[in-house]
Amino acid sequence: MLPLKDYIRLAVCRLRYLYQTRWLKMDIHPTALVSFGSRLDKVNPRGIHIGEESYIASGARILSHDYCLRRHADTRIGKRCFIGADALVLCGVTIGDNVIVGAGSVVTRNTPPNSIVAGNPARIIREGIQTAKYGQLVQ
Repeated sequence: MLPLKDYIRLAVCRLRYLYQTRWLKMDIHPTALVSFGSRLDKVNPRGIHIGEESYIASGARILSHDYCLRRHADTRIGKRCFIGADALVLCGVTIGDNVIVGAGSVVTRNTPPNSIVAGNPARIIREGIQTAKYGQLVQ
């Protein structure tokens, strides 16, 4: 049996998920985990798409609009991806399945599946990887 604080946390997580998917109309798979410290774009919430078993770490920011260019575009994160702490995924970027984005990275372009990207701007540092649930690297 879980302590009361765990039930409260699970209830708050569920309410946040319902708010993001039902009210804001974000496309977030039910098995995806989005940290409380992460920021998902609320200017164009329908442009956020997060695949199954992906994890968005604390401080990560996912944008689906560009104010300067007056652009709204879909930002997609594939299946079993990990977006590191304080990473920034810009508007219109597609992150393929099984991708790990390093902490503090700025993703400005589409990333191919089965790769690790890091840096500012993010560059491919390893290809041909496999990830498990929530973007954990399979050795």
